[in-house]
Amino acid sequence: MTISADAEGGRRSTGRGLLGPSLTPREAELLTVTLQVLDETGYDKLTVDQVVARAHASKTTVYRRWPSKAELVCAAFAHRIQGEPGVPADTGSLRGDLLALAGIIAKDAEEYGRTIAGILAVGDRNPRLRELLVDDLYRGRKDQVHGVLRRAVSRGEIVPEVISDDIWDVLPAYIMFRVLQHKRSVPAETLHALVDEVLLPSLTRHPPP
Repeated sequence: MTISADAEGGRRSTGRGLLGPSLTPREAELLTVTLQVLDETGYDKLTVDQVVARAHASKTTVYRRWPSKAELVCAAFAHRIQGEPGVPADTGSLRGDLLALAGIIAKDAEEYGRTIAGILAVGDRNPRLRELLVDDLYRGRKDQVHGVLRRAVSRGEIVPEVISDDIWDVLPAYIMFRVLQHKRSVPAETLHALVDEVLLPSLTRHPPP
């Protein structure tokens, strides 16, 4: 994460969309508090009043940046993902890296999956919100998956041609589907099966020369 030196000072570059080109430390604190309150109340019962009271802030501070509760919570998720270490630490193999990333995604899905589903339902009535959620939240996951795959290319485990815009969403999409549609957790054996029986055969179907 880089530091920009604009006129206001202290702003951190965080991307586009719901987070905008940068966040002040105060705005970043509001997003952190939003997730804390969300953990306690759930999305439906969360209010902006609760967030500003916990953060000792004003509603004006929130609404001038995020005009609705849904946008505030989306931004909080996007900020959280951007605060993650990015591509998991190198395990030495594509399989190990995929399993490590699968564990991260599964943990997030079980913790926040229902909330994300609620926000997406709001997005059906607000196409712009859905667009921002996809841009800010899912782009972070895509970068993580592609980082793991590019690392495998550099090791000589796979060829670049097997990396496509479709392959990245297999892992997060299946995990979210299982958590949201079937309301089941994702145990380690399921993640192993997904990696060993679906992803690896697809990614290694063209052996490196």
